[in-house]
Amino acid sequence: MKISNNSRTITGFILLGFPCSREDQALLFVLFSVVYLLTLMGNGSIICAVRLDHRLHTPMYILLANFSFLEICYVTSTVPNMLANILSDTKVISFSGCFLQFYFFFSLGSTECFFLAIMAFDRYLAICRPLHYPTIMTGRLCTNLVVSCWVLGFLWFLIPIIITSQKPFCGSRIIDHFLCDPGPLLALTCKKDPVVELVFSILSPLPLIIPFLFIIMSYALVLRAVLKVPTAAGRRKAFSTCGSHLAVVSLFYGSVLIMYGSPASEHEAGMQKIVTLFYSIVTPLLNPVIYSLRNKDIKKALGQILCNLRI
Repeated sequence: MKISNNSRTITGFILLGFPCSREDQALLFVLFSVVYLLTLMGNGSIICAVRLDHRLHTPMYILLANFSFLEICYVTSTVPNMLANILSDTKVISFSGCFLQFYFFFSLGSTECFFLAIMAFDRYLAICRPLHYPTIMTGRLCTNLVVSCWVLGFLWFLIPIIITSQKPFCGSRIIDHFLCDPGPLLALTCKKDPVVELVFSILSPLPLIIPFLFIIMSYALVLRAVLKVPTAAGRRKAFSTCGSHLAVVSLFYGSVLIMYGSPASEHEAGMQKIVTLFYSIVTPLLNPVIYSLRNKDIKKALGQILCNLRI
């Protein structure tokens, strides 16, 4: 990988991260470290609750446990390197490290979109087809859906990322971000490749748009079914089973659509970092709080775990 204006070889990229004073960087390091640990603890507690409480061995909670594991992987694809970058004087990330982060971050993000879609499908079956739910959403179907989400998510960007990694990069190697984002990376290539850019422009939004449309369609059917429930108590109970998932969908898709739903030129680098921080770090932190606060079964299971630990 050669620089076009001289013979030096680019051995990595420079992630600017959050340029600020040493004192502010120390504060950011502590803040992100605490957020990371809380995210691991929150999502890990949901996984433990589902694993240890046999009453939670149902498709809805199995999907939730897998989603929590996904959130741990998702935040781990960015935060450890970001913490190392804050402490680093050079801010350099290796070429292979940059593309590995690129691959895992977007693959896990795509997997999250697919998971949110099948969780919406699960809620649709539970509310609109309650009598057929046990025979449709079997353990085998649940497992197949989970495996499909992981496989599809990790295959989606594989070929475009391999093609991009083989391209020569010229001139500046500075990326004004805290992670390896496709926009800045493609801007550093020696020769613009319209085909690669077209592939990215087509593939990137599809894992967002297709699951999002599926979620909207699922909840439209749920809403229609709930409105037919004759009692207010029945409608509240039906909506309560969807409230947590709807809140998580709103948090994730709201920030992602702001980031990728409009031309990149409309976003300044600072705004890109803030929005990316929200959906990649803040949302995984809030998800276990949302699910545990609004779910009596999860709260009961977590309470039982705490009691056992005290004993």
